[in-house]
Amino acid sequence: MVRIKQLFAAFTLLLVAQLVQAELMVEVTQGVEAPTSIAVVPFGNNTGSALAEDVAQVIGQNLERSGFFSAMPRDNMLSFPTRRDDVYFRDWRVSKMDYVVIGRIDSVGDQLSLRFELYDVLREQQVLAEQVSATASSLRDAAHYMADRIFEQLTGLKGAFATKVVYVTAEQLGDQKQRYRLQLADWDGARAQTILESAQPIMSPAWSMDGSKLAYVSFETGRPAIYVQYLATGKRERIQSFPGLNGAPAWSPDGNRLALVLSRDGNPEIYLLDLRSRQLQRLTQHYGIDTEPAWSPDGRSLIFTSDRGGQPQIYRLGLEDRKLERLTFDGNYNARGRLTQDGRFLTMVHRSSGGGNGFNIAVQDLKTGRLDILTRSGMAESPSIAPNGSVVIYATQEGTRGVLAAASLDGRVQFRMPVDRGDVREPAWSPYLQ
Repeated sequence: MVRIKQLFAAFTLLLVAQLVQAELMVEVTQGVEAPTSIAVVPFGNNTGSALAEDVAQVIGQNLERSGFFSAMPRDNMLSFPTRRDDVYFRDWRVSKMDYVVIGRIDSVGDQLSLRFELYDVLREQQVLAEQVSATASSLRDAAHYMADRIFEQLTGLKGAFATKVVYVTAEQLGDQKQRYRLQLADWDGARAQTILESAQPIMSPAWSMDGSKLAYVSFETGRPAIYVQYLATGKRERIQSFPGLNGAPAWSPDGNRLALVLSRDGNPEIYLLDLRSRQLQRLTQHYGIDTEPAWSPDGRSLIFTSDRGGQPQIYRLGLEDRKLERLTFDGNYNARGRLTQDGRFLTMVHRSSGGGNGFNIAVQDLKTGRLDILTRSGMAESPSIAPNGSVVIYATQEGTRGVLAAASLDGRVQFRMPVDRGDVREPAWSPYLQ
């Protein structure tokens, strides 16, 4: 049986992992059975100069990659309207489109003004129109925002295209040396940038709830230590480093505390660190291994993985009354639990009691107890949930390479984020960003 101690062995395994930095790109592998057809017409450019981003293309790719929409290729478009009077609905009905998006971009001083309009083709009605301001360098951000608005209008679910992901890669330098990188990118892998480079492994990135900071584990001093990185300034600071294991940081919803895993007293246990006073509080005390803490949305409890019952399972600990509750019972391995923002659904790495299909991502409805297995690769790890609670991103294997993949919590949509070479691990999806 795979014991939870192997989670800690990952610290050692990463020392020899051959990871390679590469750009990610979303590829939908499974969408809804009848995706909504939508045409996102190239926006009219009235600025008098070329623009760095094709806004309509980014919007269309976002919607297509969600798995809920089928975006019309531009080569199939019969016209390219930028205003309502130029929209001939009959042409779009002939093309079997459900919706059409048009827009235009104008200069207003040193700013750009983007107007987008969404039309229901069958009803010949405008269902959404909005004006957005941007700079030449923030056009892609504006496109993600508009895609979010369209997605929410048509699905009723808040979009998450304007969010970010972080993940860990490393470059093989030869002579068995690696260069590890903590990467930050758009949700679709675009605009990747390096947050930290190190000759030693980087692990367990975690976002603060306001999206301004990252906590992570770095081995740059030769032993695991937890750091906090401020994204706006690049400033970083090392949190208290104790002998033994320092790992698995998790931010409280108010950003004032970190849940940590420390072995300072001999056995890996869950601790709370107050970031203002630097006071440390031990939460668990058991001969089993307690690890992988995650906060409830209301900040009143923590979930964590423990093998105290003989097998890795997920537990919930109340921070006020110290009430301990076991949450998972199906399967002989449940670990790395993460909650949706409404606190109802719990995602995890799961292995069935028979163990026949390895480790997969599963979601459990904490209200009904129902458990659904979302993946079938048998090699899934490190789940992280989108802030709208609709999709879980995770790391998996594709042949001999590690890639990122994702699945909707209802199992209808699957996509992956492959790379040209090497492995990518440890994804963490950001909260909504301002």
